[in-house]
Amino acid sequence: MTRTPFPGISTPVGPVPADAPAWNRQRHSQMPSHRYADPYDRVSIPLSSQERTWPTRRLTAAPLWVPVDLRDGNQALAEPMDPARKRRFFELMVAMGYKEIEVGYPSASQTDFDFVRLIAEQDIAPKDVTIVVFTAARRDLIARTVDAIRDIRNPVVIHLYTATAPIWRETVLGRDRDELRALILDAGRDVLELAGGLPHVRFEFSPEVFMLTEPDYVLEICNAMTALWEATPERPVILNLPATVEIATPNVYADQIEYMHRHLDRRESVILSVHPHNDRGTGIACAELAVLAGAQRVEGCLFGNGERTGNVDLVTLALNLHAQGIDPMIDFSDIDEIRRTVEHSNRIEVHPRHPYVGDLVHTAFSGTHQDAIRKGFAEHRARAAREGRSEREIAWRVPYLPVDPADLGRSYDAVIRVNSQSGKGGIAYLLETEFGIRLPRRLEIDLAGHVQRHADESGLELDAHGLWRIFDDAYLAGDEEPRIALSQVRTDASAAEPRTTFRLRVDGSEHVSEHPGVGPVEALAEALAAHGAPLEILDLQQTSLGAGSDGEALTLIEYRGAYGTGWAAGRDGSVLTATLNAVLTAANASLR
Repeated sequence: MTRTPFPGISTPVGPVPADAPAWNRQRHSQMPSHRYADPYDRVSIPLSSQERTWPTRRLTAAPLWVPVDLRDGNQALAEPMDPARKRRFFELMVAMGYKEIEVGYPSASQTDFDFVRLIAEQDIAPKDVTIVVFTAARRDLIARTVDAIRDIRNPVVIHLYTATAPIWRETVLGRDRDELRALILDAGRDVLELAGGLPHVRFEFSPEVFMLTEPDYVLEICNAMTALWEATPERPVILNLPATVEIATPNVYADQIEYMHRHLDRRESVILSVHPHNDRGTGIACAELAVLAGAQRVEGCLFGNGERTGNVDLVTLALNLHAQGIDPMIDFSDIDEIRRTVEHSNRIEVHPRHPYVGDLVHTAFSGTHQDAIRKGFAEHRARAAREGRSEREIAWRVPYLPVDPADLGRSYDAVIRVNSQSGKGGIAYLLETEFGIRLPRRLEIDLAGHVQRHADESGLELDAHGLWRIFDDAYLAGDEEPRIALSQVRTDASAAEPRTTFRLRVDGSEHVSEHPGVGPVEALAEALAAHGAPLEILDLQQTSLGAGSDGEALTLIEYRGAYGTGWAAGRDGSVLTATLNAVLTAANASLR
């Protein structure tokens, strides 16, 4: 038997399924998938294909975003937030523009209770921000929650929840459908009795585990709650329908939401809300399809913190809208400060590949990506110049970058980074952005070979300064001692014909030569040929190192010498001296 480096893995074996196409050679695995039920066997989907309308709808506006980081996200932390971190997070959400924020579970901990009291006693919440507090369906917990919100001048939502799905009813709560309905309605009456007379207070109900609850039962309970709380357009009730644990594809959740949207009583007096989790990794899709299906409000966390795989990520959701031309109604213009604050509060780092905010999401290492991005930036700049408008105003259409990093407060410094997977476009981009060097295309190709060899040998990423060192070694002769050096050059353009005199040091000996009737570059080529280093200049281009009057001249030449063609460069404050240095570098390279 062949030994495997992964003894814990049972490689699928056995025959290929009889109905598999010839191109699919996968075999049955040892995974016990038979233990899990098809979602369609666990919950009925009440919409028929003729009734379903959400697939034909389009997102046109942002829903009401409700961050639950201070409650649901906080409960999921190994080290829950202390008061200072909680306040800092709250202030961030206010600054970003969130107008409804779930701030805690006052009956669950003294810290949460005290934070709600802080909002009541200190002026840290603008008047137009609605404060949401969370409570289970038990009278003593509801009373504690009402005590916490007393005297808050802001609008307040009391969020009542109870799990309603069959396995929760049977295993966790020990109640049948009728008994649980009675418990929920009793709790609703307690909320009404204890808080119904408080100004600015509205109510929210969540049938937790909605996605596994029978549609007729959850509809019956929700309608009973809006009737009990006398929902009106002036004082609407929030019905929040959570995908507490994802169990199906996002279209199933959308069907469930559309069913509720179309069959709820007092629909104009209900704010239909969703609270997707991310157990299957499709929380974003669930939320977006739910909005298409009629949801008006989305609960989630910044960057997706929460139990298990987290709550839906409100940042990604909002920036998805931004990336398709829809105002997210929230400001993300300093995404790195937002991330730093969230990481400080949660003590959890954001993944470098996290959409929009990760350190690497605007970075290309691949050569084909780099080439496309570089050309896209060039087109963007040229189009802005043609239209006489700012680059920040014109339509964004740079390949591989769904949004302009500058929209999020990021620079373009790390958009292209070079490693062994990179190509000539990325190398040229970094040298141009860092040093102002514009390389001819054939030199880009030649330099890419040098960089590839270096990257393959080191296995490390190369920054712009590392690329410059490779460029220096390859084309500026690096630190090598030249066999031919220029000691002195004198040009005389006042005579009847131009004349150039050179003093060259060749293998340690000084040689003087005069060259009438030709320019300095041709004259130097004649002098070099006389010393066994004939050169033909095939191409000569001049650029500069750096910007403005302080930049050094950089001359790039393609030449043919005794052993074939090559590239060389020369640099100096003088354009002429830089050009002569490039020719000398080429001569020394050909002698080597």
